Amino acid sequence: MRVFSKLDLFIPALLGLAMLGLGNRAQAQSAIAGATPPPPHAKEIHLKHVLVVAQTKGFEHDSISSAMAAVFNMGKESGLWDTTLRTDTELLTRKKLDNNAKNLDFFDVLVFASTTGELQMDDSQKADMLAFIKEDGKGFVGIHAALDTNYTWPEYGEMIGGWFDQHPWMTFNAPIVNEDPSFPAVRHLPGAFVKYDEIYQPKAWSRDKVNVLLSLDPTKLNYENNPRIHRADHDFPVAWSKMYGKGRVFYSTLGHTEDSWNDPDIRKMYFEAIKWALGMTEGSAASHPRPAASSPVR
Repeated sequence: MRVFSKLDLFIPALLGLAMLGLGNRAQAQSAIAGATPPPPHAKEIHLKHVLVVAQTKGFEHDSISSAMAAVFNMGKESGLWDTTLRTDTELLTRKKLDNNAKNLDFFDVLVFASTTGELQMDDSQKADMLAFIKEDGKGFVGIHAALDTNYTWPEYGEMIGGWFDQHPWMTFNAPIVNEDPSFPAVRHLPGAFVKYDEIYQPKAWSRDKVNVLLSLDPTKLNYENNPRIHRADHDFPVAWSKMYGKGRVFYSTLGHTEDSWNDPDIRKMYFEAIKWALGMTEGSAASHPRPAASSPVR
């Protein structure tokens, strides 16, 4: 039988101190206290910082709170990012801010969650935001009405890929085609599917400037007696990716309804879109021709 002495009890502690002497503090703490690694969502190991802006100077969507909460929870549950939620544009600047407010230099991706109207931004803020994406190579994700804002700011339309120009069918069972199933944000979606949502018709938009990921199936739409249809080509994108200088840009019209944020398909799409915008995954931003389709129903 072995008799334990006080020396036996102190051996682990002595080993721990020796490890500290070698500069390996983490291992020493583990040996002494049996420490376990922090959970994957611990704040100190967050990799990225996401800023969500949802200022509205036009129509106010009921789904904004749900969209903001979804982005916050995605980051918290995955441990991939922390999220700052704002309904103003104060942080869209590179100027030093007071009272512990973070400026654009702190963030890695900017999300516009159904912003509408002409946002309250001066010229220096606009220049800083564009440089954040174009020159710094940070990301931008636009949710639904992010296309319905900043009409007097041409560079914004160039960055995001266009502007809102009506929703011809309002909220309806939209027949959607997956044009790029290799892209991480739509990889989980089938080749053709239906979602109950509001699909925007874009203007100042063209396929040769974006990579269309999802689009409406033109053969399954009703065009009769609909004055809100302005596109003669009947080409209605639902989601796209693009580059703006060094920065990655993703936009989708999906997310108009509150219920859409309970849809795991929509949540995963935006989760993967943010990851792509952060540079965590790879996916094409190169344009491609419109898929061949039969004549639309008239």
